[in-house]
Amino acid sequence: MKIAIVKLSAMGDIIHAMVALEFIKKHNPDIKIDWVVENAFVPILEGNPNIDNILPVNLKAIKKNKRELLAQIKLVKEYAKNSYDMVIDAQGLLKSSIVAKILGQKVAGFSKNSIREGIASYGYDIKVDIPYDANTIDRNAKVLSAPLGFEITRDDILNKKPFLYYQKSDKVDSLLDREKKNIVFVIGSTWESRNYPKEKFAKIADELKENILVVWGSEEERLRAKWIEKNSVYVKATPKLTLNELKELISKSDLTIGNDTGPTHMAWGFNRPSVTIFGPTPISRVYITAINKVVKSSSKVDPYKLDKNDFSICEIDIYEIIKLVKKLL
Repeated sequence: MKIAIVKLSAMGDIIHAMVALEFIKKHNPDIKIDWVVENAFVPILEGNPNIDNILPVNLKAIKKNKRELLAQIKLVKEYAKNSYDMVIDAQGLLKSSIVAKILGQKVAGFSKNSIREGIASYGYDIKVDIPYDANTIDRNAKVLSAPLGFEITRDDILNKKPFLYYQKSDKVDSLLDREKKNIVFVIGSTWESRNYPKEKFAKIADELKENILVVWGSEEERLRAKWIEKNSVYVKATPKLTLNELKELISKSDLTIGNDTGPTHMAWGFNRPSVTIFGPTPISRVYITAINKVVKSSSKVDPYKLDKNDFSICEIDIYEIIKLVKKLL
């Protein structure tokens, strides 16, 4: 059997869906799995032995250049020549459902009431029901397993194997300390209200007195990382890292502390300790395990209507985080 998974973005969502791969292969060892993904996130999938082919697209380019639409349709039609027995849209957006429909004749995805863009479900032959406010990882696991006739249980996920891989680089080894614990700070995210204050990150570093490495992706995040470095003798702002180098760093570090965003979720994918800090987003986005903990602000979150003006993350006391960190270390 040959299937294609459509999960285009973003980093954390892709990571949360990748957990299903191990169990799909266990259920059917001979299955061939291709994965359609936005160009920028190809490195997240690279190295996973359960993926046969990574199929990049650049749908984001269409926003800037409408002519790119025809080029992307042509590209997906080329991928469709692989003759898939089933295509599973694990994204649940109109654009991903269109990609899935072009890719193959038999398409599975979320039911109308299980996704934000319910119109996407009209393109699916197999529709999977799961509440929109259910755990994000469980949602991904179900949409990727139910159409194939089996179930991925919570116990399966809790006992998963690491599923992220990297190519070794000298740059990462040069950042690590052999005497102190290596702790990664993930300080950015897609909304400002999801960001824990840089001042509090600096205070946490001063309390822990370990080798703190602050990763960043944008120029704004770089400036924030440099500010934390300037205000704590225990902090180093990393150089610009590729996604491969970021994966390696998180895999080799003792702990990752960060906002609810992709790089923080990498730690879970590697079975490495982490503390995820939540403000305006629900903790149902992650699994809480013996080594993966969360700290949530006092605000109540409506998963159906997230409030980007909820800055309650700023109120979280640093000692809530430090208490968990010391237990994990």
